[in-house]
Amino acid sequence: MRAGGSSVLRRLQLCGAPAVWRRLLSSSGPPWRLLFFGSDQFAVESLKLLTANRSSGGVVESLEVVTLSSDIPVKRFAQQNHLPLHSWPLGDLHGHFDVGVVVSFGCLLHESLINKFPYGILNVHPSLLPRWRGPAPVHHTIMHGDRVTGVTIMQIRPHRFDVGPILNQELHQVPENCTADELRAVLATKGAHLLIDTLATLSERMANKTEQSQTGATFAPKIHTSMSWMVWEEQTCDQIDCLYRAIGSRMPLRTIWMGRTIKLLDFVGKCHISLSDERRKPVPGSLSYQKESNTLAVLCKDGWVGFKAVLLNKRLTAADFYNGYLHHTVKRGTPHQTAEGLFVSGKGVTEADQS
Repeated sequence: MRAGGSSVLRRLQLCGAPAVWRRLLSSSGPPWRLLFFGSDQFAVESLKLLTANRSSGGVVESLEVVTLSSDIPVKRFAQQNHLPLHSWPLGDLHGHFDVGVVVSFGCLLHESLINKFPYGILNVHPSLLPRWRGPAPVHHTIMHGDRVTGVTIMQIRPHRFDVGPILNQELHQVPENCTADELRAVLATKGAHLLIDTLATLSERMANKTEQSQTGATFAPKIHTSMSWMVWEEQTCDQIDCLYRAIGSRMPLRTIWMGRTIKLLDFVGKCHISLSDERRKPVPGSLSYQKESNTLAVLCKDGWVGFKAVLLNKRLTAADFYNGYLHHTVKRGTPHQTAEGLFVSGKGVTEADQS
């Protein structure tokens, strides 16, 4: 029992106060006894800062880790730093903890587990909730061209992800041309520091927590190959740019050419194409090879976007693709609308085709 709470706790025991309040008073402030749940590199940033805060004057008294059984970043970090490690799913939870912390864990926690922590379980989420609830908030932030995002510290609620009350939030301006990987790394660090700030004033934060509004709530589902198909007649240059920066490191953008899936590599953004015949209006999906920049340009809804390479059985530069497949039908710098000179949208492509 911590000093300072014993006399009040003794009076509450005599009065028959509920056990949860007795536990709260027995550990009414930091340093906390923490149980951490996490999996990936995003979670490691918070775990790293919590580990450093175990020293005198920090917010952590003791720290144990729950992770998945596979060889993942959180497990490796815990082993390297000699942190007590538990495998998920948990059996009987032994030990006394004040608060749990969940960061990028991906598993729903049962109500009976949440109730074992007098201060509940906190979650570090890389968005400004209620916007982008779900498993891929950073990717959807980039994909939808958000200019502002941030990190949220919330309390876990049972049965549903990302709906609990907000304890702390910090805004972050999304840099121009930022990728999802770059933004995720920045928010991981920012979230770790916000977590420490929240734990330092946890009792006060809990007293002033804010329930999430349903207004502005959006969902960020997992990234899937179905998101990578080009729909040239519907997507603008800016939308394709956002999509590439959101998912390009995970999977290539895709289109259909002559009935075959072709993967688009090394996106270079918007291209300025001067048509030799202004009377012939090209259709979305039309191709134009730009020899000067060795770029394959494709017409979308509001302009041309360029790629330096494609994957068709093997990786081909734009020049290789043009010389090997297109030069008979597509003049340099001139779009063509025969089947050989068109990329076809992947709208409606079946699951079996998404390879």
